[in-house]
Amino acid sequence: MLLLLAAVSVNAQIDAILGDWKTVDDKTGDSFSVVHIYKATDGLYYGRIAKLLVGNPDQKCVECEGSDHNRPLEGLVIIRGMKYNADKNQLEGGKVLEPATGKFYYGKIYPKDGKLVLRGSLDKLGVLGRSQTWIRGK
Repeated sequence: MLLLLAAVSVNAQIDAILGDWKTVDDKTGDSFSVVHIYKATDGLYYGRIAKLLVGNPDQKCVECEGSDHNRPLEGLVIIRGMKYNADKNQLEGGKVLEPATGKFYYGKIYPKDGKLVLRGSLDKLGVLGRSQTWIRGK
């Protein structure tokens, strides 16, 4: 019974992170896309741009490198390979792509006050970076 209760509790916590989120620019406050966060078959968590809310919907990631270069932003996976830490109720350990620069950052994602905080940083500890607060989207 305790194991079942623990499993339900963990699912409720991760459900607060999964789904669609409107990204909000930390500098301007503008929403510019909807990101869908999901668990993949490899057991890790990812997020892809489901919809652009501003600009050309056919816009491509010109600053991205490798296989992401010139890929359409809609459908681009920008959150990659994160693991769920149930003790902290957050996704961590993966990378976050900033399409405007084509650069990857260490990332962590956690719910706070009904919103979602994405912290991207240059270092694994999250000291040198910045955060964005996203709102639940449709």
